[in-house]
Amino acid sequence: MGFADLGCYGSEISTPNLDELASQGVMFTNFHTASTCSPTRSMLLTGVTNHLVGFGNMDEIMPDNQRGQPGYEGFLSNEAVTLPTLLKDAGYHTYMAGKWHLGKERSHLPASRGFERSIALMESGADNWEKKSYLPLYDDVTFYEGFTQLDELPDDWFSTDYYTDRMIEYIGEDHGDGKPFFGYLSFQAQHYPLQAPAEYIEKYLGTYDEGWEVLRERRYERQVELGLMPAGLTMQRNPDVPDWDTLSDEDKRYYSKRMAVYSAMFENLDNNIGRLVEYLRSINELENTVIVFMDDNGADNNDMVSMFPEWYAENFDLTYERMGLKGSYVNYGAGWATASGTPLSLYKGSASEGGMRVPFFVYYPRQLQVGMTTKAFTYVTDITPTLLELAGVAAPEGVHGDRSVHEIMGKSMVGMLSGDEEFVHSEDDYVVYELAGSIAVFRGGYKLMRNNPPFGDRQWRLYDIDLDPVEANDLSDQMPDLVKEMQADFDRYAEEVNLIPVPDDYDVLEQLQRNAARNQEE
Repeated sequence: MGFADLGCYGSEISTPNLDELASQGVMFTNFHTASTCSPTRSMLLTGVTNHLVGFGNMDEIMPDNQRGQPGYEGFLSNEAVTLPTLLKDAGYHTYMAGKWHLGKERSHLPASRGFERSIALMESGADNWEKKSYLPLYDDVTFYEGFTQLDELPDDWFSTDYYTDRMIEYIGEDHGDGKPFFGYLSFQAQHYPLQAPAEYIEKYLGTYDEGWEVLRERRYERQVELGLMPAGLTMQRNPDVPDWDTLSDEDKRYYSKRMAVYSAMFENLDNNIGRLVEYLRSINELENTVIVFMDDNGADNNDMVSMFPEWYAENFDLTYERMGLKGSYVNYGAGWATASGTPLSLYKGSASEGGMRVPFFVYYPRQLQVGMTTKAFTYVTDITPTLLELAGVAAPEGVHGDRSVHEIMGKSMVGMLSGDEEFVHSEDDYVVYELAGSIAVFRGGYKLMRNNPPFGDRQWRLYDIDLDPVEANDLSDQMPDLVKEMQADFDRYAEEVNLIPVPDDYDVLEQLQRNAARNQEE
C-alpha cells in the first residue's frame, strides 16, 4: 500500500476502524521500512538490519554473485533471535496468521522461530481466493499450520477473512489462562493480485473515473489539512505515468475499475481489523493490548501481466467483468501507485520515499499518548525494542540460550510514544538501508540516496526529507562535506555487514525475469 491509502493519511477509501485506532494512538509521518517485503519483515521481527539476518536481497531478484553468500541466505538467520521467541520465553502465548516469506524449511517455519500457533503462507504472495500461485516464479504456493503442510484450503477461503478468523480463534483458545499474548497478523492485502468480494467492489465503481492526477491532488490537499504534510510541495511526476486525458475511454474504464478493486480490498481489510478489535473488546482485553499497524513497503507500480503475458493469460481470467473476483488477476499500475504514495516519489523497490516511507501508528491509550502525530524519523528496526520495553522483557545482549546472536540495532520508541522524549534517533545517529543496489542513508533529517535501474541512474543525491519529503531539491552540490560524511556512514555499514554489491549492469526487473525463466526451465 502507499503512504496515502488510509483515511487518516488523506485517502477517500473507507477505513473507519483503522482511522479510529490511529486517532486514539500515535501516528507517524516519517516512518520507514525496507522498500520490499521480506527484508522489512526480517527487521520487524528481530530489530536487526536485513543484511545480518539473511535478507541482504530477496531470492526472487537475487543475482548469481550473491547466492549462497552469508547474509543472503533467503531465510531468517539463526544468528537472530526473534521477538516472538523472546516473548514466548517470558511467558507469552505467541500467534501468527498470514504471509511469512522468511524461509520454508522446517527449521525456518514460524513454529521454529517462536510462534506457538501459526497458519502461514511461505511465498511472497498468492491468490486470495484459492491455493494458487500469483507469479511464474512459483509452481504452487505453500501453507503450514505449525509444522504441518496444508494440501488444501477451505472452499470459502478468502485470505483476509481467513487470517482474521484464525487469529481470533488462537486468542480465544487460550483466553482466560492468565497468560498475555502476542499476535502477528500479516495480511496478503494489498499485495497483488488485487481481489475482493463483489459487494465491496461495487461500492467503488465509478469513484475513480476522473483519474490519478485528480486523486493525487485531492489526497495531498487532505494531507495538508490534517497537518501530515507541509503546504506548497511540488510533487514529482513519476516518469512511467501517462496523462489520464491521453487514455482511450476503454482504458479509462478499465483503469478506474482496477483502483476500485484496490479500494475494495482495502475496505475489506479495515472491516476485518474492526472484527478483531471488537473481539478484543468483547473479552475485555482491548485496553490491555498494544496495537501496531504498519505497511511493509510502498505502493507497487509493477505490471506483471505485461512482463509475463502468456503465463497470466493461461492461469487467470483477465477480463473486465471478472476483475477482482475468484479466478481473476489484476494489478493497478504506475498511475494509481503514484496516487497511493501521495505526495512521495517512486515506488516499492526504490530507495525513494515512495518506496520506504509508509503509514504506521501505535495504539495503547492505557500508557501512551492519545491523538498524537509525530514527524520524528523512525525505522522498522525500532519496533522490536519498543515492544520488548512495553512488555518488560530484556533484549538479548549478544547471547540467547547457548548461541551467539546479533544485538538489536533499533531504538525503543517508548520515550517518545509516552511523551517523555521528542525524538527516537539523535542528530548523530545514522541508519543505512541497501537492497538490490539501491541505497538510503538517514542522518539528522537528511537522506543520502542512490537508486539503481529501473528506478534511477546510480547517482548519489542528498535531500532534507523533513522539509522536502517529495525529494525535489538535491542538496549534494550545496553540502558536499555532508555527502562525504554520509557516504562514509554507508561504507562503514557495508564493511560491518559484509555487503556484496550487485553487478554493475544489474536491473531488478530484468533479474526478476531471468529468475522466473530459470524457474520455468527447471
